[in-house]
Amino acid sequence: MNRPVSNWIALAARGVLGLIFIYAAWMKLKDPWQLFAVAVDGYQLLPPRGVIVVARTLPWFELALGALLLGGVWLRVAAPAVTLLLLVFFGILLSSYLKGMEIDCGCFGPGEALGPSTLIREGALLAVSITLTAIATKSAKGVAHAATKVRNS
Repeated sequence: MNRPVSNWIALAARGVLGLIFIYAAWMKLKDPWQLFAVAVDGYQLLPPRGVIVVARTLPWFELALGALLLGGVWLRVAAPAVTLLLLVFFGILLSSYLKGMEIDCGCFGPGEALGPSTLIREGALLAVSITLTAIATKSAKGVAHAATKVRNS
């Protein structure tokens, strides 16, 4: 891919994902953590202690990842972390939807029912994140390769 084009794609992907992660975190953090815990518990995947840990820490992790993406800091770490997190989210959402669970998604705080639109949105975010991760790791390899060439000259 042309370097300037991939830079623009990465910038757009970082902006979209960063803002969405910060917004998702804010929507969870502005309310008591127990409200998000209800959504986490609805998936019936974790014991009570696990629900508490996820409800108290996940929004802060999302906030940190969003900030790193927006700032373009540690992109070789942040982009794959976002991709992994979105992959886990998508898998859990899809599995829950296919089981016929009528639950609150919890994606942006309380109040959003799990449905086809949730899956489409999460799938699109995952695709953007995979693209960003590919660009970030490819450009990092390109920079490392160029540095090696210069040292060996």
